[in-house]
Amino acid sequence: MLHMNDITYRIEGRLILDKATAGIPSGHKVGLIGRNGTGKTTLLRIVAGELHPDDGGITTAKGHRIGYVQQEAPGGPVSLIDWVLSADTERARLLAESDTATDGERIAEIHMRLSDMGAHAAPSRAATILAGLGFDEAAQAKPCSDFSGGWRMRVALAAVLFLEPELLLLDEPTNYLDLEGTLWLESYLKSYPHTVLMVSHDRDLLNRAVTAILHLDRGKLTFYTGGYDAFENARRERQQLDLKLKKKQDDHRRHMQAFVDRFRYKASKARQAQSRLKAIERMQPIADVIEDRVVPFHFPTPAKTFGNPIIRLDDAQAGYVAGRPVLRDLNLRIDQDDRIGLLGQNGNGKSTLAKLVAGRMPLMAGKRFGSEKLIVGFFAQHQMEDLPEGMTPYDHMLELMPDNTIAERRARLGVYGFGADKADTKADHLSGGEKARLLFALATFHKPHLLILDEPTNHLDVNSREALIMALNAYEGAVILISHDRHLIEATVDRLWLVRGGTVENYEGDIDEYRRELIDQRSGRNRGKQRAGAAGAPAARADQRREEAQRRAGNAPLKRAVDAAEQKLAKLNAEIAALDKLLADPSLYSREPDRAKAVSRDRGQLLKKREEAEEAWLKASEAFEATTAET
Repeated sequence: MLHMNDITYRIEGRLILDKATAGIPSGHKVGLIGRNGTGKTTLLRIVAGELHPDDGGITTAKGHRIGYVQQEAPGGPVSLIDWVLSADTERARLLAESDTATDGERIAEIHMRLSDMGAHAAPSRAATILAGLGFDEAAQAKPCSDFSGGWRMRVALAAVLFLEPELLLLDEPTNYLDLEGTLWLESYLKSYPHTVLMVSHDRDLLNRAVTAILHLDRGKLTFYTGGYDAFENARRERQQLDLKLKKKQDDHRRHMQAFVDRFRYKASKARQAQSRLKAIERMQPIADVIEDRVVPFHFPTPAKTFGNPIIRLDDAQAGYVAGRPVLRDLNLRIDQDDRIGLLGQNGNGKSTLAKLVAGRMPLMAGKRFGSEKLIVGFFAQHQMEDLPEGMTPYDHMLELMPDNTIAERRARLGVYGFGADKADTKADHLSGGEKARLLFALATFHKPHLLILDEPTNHLDVNSREALIMALNAYEGAVILISHDRHLIEATVDRLWLVRGGTVENYEGDIDEYRRELIDQRSGRNRGKQRAGAAGAPAARADQRREEAQRRAGNAPLKRAVDAAEQKLAKLNAEIAALDKLLADPSLYSREPDRAKAVSRDRGQLLKKREEAEEAWLKASEAFEATTAET
């Protein structure tokens, strides 16, 4: 049992946790969720003992071990398998002692303990975990230093899973995994024999692998049974009930206050009025339901369209070392309305294919056809590390819009959620989600015809991921998506390509079929059964893709109306901001009173125009959302 008792924690004076209290029964798998920046990682670190709360405390069962993936990835000459095995310090100590012990009774005790803890099966168990996370037998024998930071974080995760602690703490474990690793982890956690507390924004993982949701909101914790969908339904019902109770309470309060106001000074009613006044003071107000607004993503419509296909690869080969292609026999085409999801384990060449399609690497053989005027927007998580730390979002926009006004640059940043405070914040002080939004702004600035997204959701919370889905479905260009987020793939792509065995082929199944195929591979069953089940489906899926393309074409005028309304709003806001800056100068009223009056008058007219523009935007948005909801 894990119990968090009235935990209070502040960072630089800002209240993060406010008497947060919750209890987690033993054996439960709990998803810890909340908006970015609410303090989820802070809470995990408090539970792990890395941080100490300002007030309150943590209670766990006596003798229970807590496992928490460290932020530093393992390195050095130690092999992956040996690093994972070393996580069990008791086993390592007993094995070392067994080599030197001379007392027969002690040797018997050591071997009995090793037998009880399953020490001799440990290498096999460690290898299974590493294989599930994407390391084959050859990779497991290599030193940790041979792998990049992301792969080494997988090794750190494997070590904690191997230790099998009674309380397992995971902080966004899928951030370093591909889809295949995520599917394996889901299956592993479902059968994990102890308690799990996991921070995640992966909707499918939260629906399939956990038995409860712990919601952190405004410093408070609320426990819900069931997965993420059950949490959403329960929370929505609770909010509706709170709103009804609040309205009823407000009506009752107004009625009592009216009685007090009317009769408090009348002798015959004074006592009753005083009684009602005390009742009002005792009444605990029900808080308003306040939803944090999620800033939408905005992907501009391509300025020019091309005939299909926009890109074609014929007998193409690509790689990094001459004579050793990573991908070969590529015969692929991309149309302007395609939504393509890439499947395949990390290391099979998904990122290589993305670079090849984007024109960022040369062909070893074959041909790539595409207009030189084709614009490709590229988003990759590693780009976050390459953002210059000293540059602000405004600095980036200044480079892209050197001839525009300050107001126009700031209006453009506002579309992506960078207000006055964040627009001037240096990159090293931006959160992961804010850096991701900045990369989206940079990748789509030139109105690309093709948008390539490589793991775009790692730093986005659940609501921001939903906003990304809406933006991708509204976008009129082509999309290639690499992601471990199944919900994102299922909600946005029409086609699946499988990168495997050094080439790329169409995958006619869906994500669930691919998941079953992976399970069959690992259990040694025949993969052909899954392919046979999908054999009759290609025609139906082709019809579905055509319907999706037709739907997007029908929605295009509505989308353009929304974009036009947003642009008009941005322009009006920029003009109003410019007038506000003038009116903020006190000397204007004494130096040029007539001009001050004229500016005030112009501002009033602009405010009216903004109201009209907001109304037009609202109607256009409702019309567009209604058509997308019908599908």
